Amino acid sequence: MPSSEAAPLRGTCPGMCPAEEFARRRREGRLHRLELGAGREADPALAVKEYSRPAAGMAPPRPEEPRPPDVLLATVRHLLEREDRGSDAGDSAEAAERGAFVTDRLRAVRLDAALQRLPGAPCAALHERALIWLLRAGTRLCAQPPARFDAHLHRAHLQETFAALRRAYREHEDGARPAAQPRFQALFLLYNLGSPVALWETLQLPDAIRTSPDVSTALTINWAFLERNFARFFRLARELPYLPSCALHPHLAGAHRLALMTFSHGFSARNSRYPLARLARLLAMDSVEEAADLCQAHGLTVLEGDVVFQKGSFKDGVPLVHKPSRLLVDGKWGESTLLELSERVCS
Repeated sequence: MPSSEAAPLRGTCPGMCPAEEFARRRREGRLHRLELGAGREADPALAVKEYSRPAAGMAPPRPEEPRPPDVLLATVRHLLEREDRGSDAGDSAEAAERGAFVTDRLRAVRLDAALQRLPGAPCAALHERALIWLLRAGTRLCAQPPARFDAHLHRAHLQETFAALRRAYREHEDGARPAAQPRFQALFLLYNLGSPVALWETLQLPDAIRTSPDVSTALTINWAFLERNFARFFRLARELPYLPSCALHPHLAGAHRLALMTFSHGFSARNSRYPLARLARLLAMDSVEEAADLCQAHGLTVLEGDVVFQKGSFKDGVPLVHKPSRLLVDGKWGESTLLELSERVCS
């Protein structure tokens, strides 16, 4: 009896961008500057397929439009290499533009993989590398204005990529466990720090993954956060490698606020002062001045190098300010390129 489920689409596009799309965007002047070669000439070898949301009622894509797994993987590696070439752009407008370009093209990669229902191993290889870029971009672009970097949209892309990767792990064809799975399951928990759902899903993992060093460390940090043991939380955060630090970075501002709130209650007493330098070390902040600014922003008084904790003075409604952290993130970046890091970490 024939199967009622249609056979999955198999892409045959040999390049990073379908020829028809390249010709159309070239004709309309819609090629990105990162897709231009020497002399700002259109270069089909540099063009990468744009993300285009599938619309209801449209005809399904033709086989020559999606890219097969080997081309998709080459595309992701190309995007990581392009990022390496522009890594000296810092937090400038150029870095934000480059980030928007890579994010869009990675969404197109994820869509091509979903259209073809790629099996576990090839799908995981794509999403692991995409997550490395997305996690690093979030830390490097966090101080950009919203017009250049939409943090909420970036978080949505990350969560969608995590979901696709974890599905790929569950659907792995031959049952062999990808070598990088414990690392990325740990990154998932760190990025979703404090989430009951993420914690429950992590605790349901097979014993070999749940008890791995990466996941065990992530669980320990998560428990320290939930228990409001901030001295231990920031001590463990200092010891994390670069990539897990990127996953934890979005929670640092919130953890700093919760720590100050906890100390405002715990150390609230008449004539009681707490050394500001000690507080900066405990919260793993880059400078004493940064710790002073944080305290004053939350209504706490700083006098002669000390902070005066008064629970009645603490302001809880201050907007969180996400900023780079050299001690907890940026200072851990080594000499390798992003492409080298991805190849070392991924399956």
